[in-house]
Amino acid sequence: MRRARLWSFVALAAAALVWVVFLDSHSLYRRLRWEQERTQLDADTRAMQAEIERLSRELPRAAEPEVVERLAREQYGMRRPGETVYRVETPPVND
Repeated sequence: MRRARLWSFVALAAAALVWVVFLDSHSLYRRLRWEQERTQLDADTRAMQAEIERLSRELPRAAEPEVVERLAREQYGMRRPGETVYRVETPPVND
């Protein structure tokens, strides 16, 4: 009788442990996944804040006509009317 009671207690404790670790809506498994996701989101936030700070420092220069023209040519491939653009590409270096 004592042995049966002990085994039922162990089985109940094991079931409760499985429930808390895996099945509950706030289980330890989900909490670990949420913590990993939060860590990744924090890193992404820091990277975006650094990019915002960099762009904020460049913002006063952005209205200069030379900067606008350079960006239009380099990033968007724009050209002046009647102008011919030749792209020069260097071959890859083979080691």
